[in-house]
Amino acid sequence: MSVLRKLSCLLVAGITVASLSGAVFAADDMSPDAIAERIKPVGDVYTAKDLEGIAPAATTSTASAGPRDGETVYKGACFACHDTGAAGAPKRGDKAAWEPRVAQGFDTLRKHALEGFTGTHGVMPPRGTCASCSDEEIENAIHFMTDKI
Repeated sequence: MSVLRKLSCLLVAGITVASLSGAVFAADDMSPDAIAERIKPVGDVYTAKDLEGIAPAATTSTASAGPRDGETVYKGACFACHDTGAAGAPKRGDKAAWEPRVAQGFDTLRKHALEGFTGTHGVMPPRGTCASCSDEEIENAIHFMTDKI
């Protein structure tokens, strides 16, 4: 028998054995227990009625406790640029960077913070990318960043 023919026979025999051994595993995978395990729910769904007396009722109040203070707003949104100087933002506490801006007055700082601004030294996106911040919260953040200047 030629070497090529022997290799072909070995290849066919190997594929056959692999197929048969796979059939045994496939048969095991088709058992009722294996199928039940694969299709079982991954969790349960409960309605509020199901949870009565078990879990505290969820509050639906959307009343705010008031505007966030400047430090909270700063740490939640402003710090990303004003701690690193990204996009030319003046870093908090950098007197030289803030003085010319503060000299323009609070109304100008407020306008630029709320509406956005593109200047020669950087870009301020509208609301500093804090879309959920109220005007008062933006003002609080401005005061927090400039009070030490």
